[in-house]
Amino acid sequence: MADKRTENINLALEHVREILTTLQHGSITLIVQNSYVVQIDKNEKIRLR
Repeated sequence: MADKRTENINLALEHVREILTTLQHGSITLIVQNSYVVQIDKNEKIRLR
């Protein structure tokens, strides 16, 4: 059971790292159910100067 959770966490972190390399302004939301990350939402703001 701990192996699956660890694998889930590592996969989620990998996706979050990918998103952070391209995200300039915005937020990342993790949706967790029963100690597992089931969804990652990315909200990006585009700022016009």
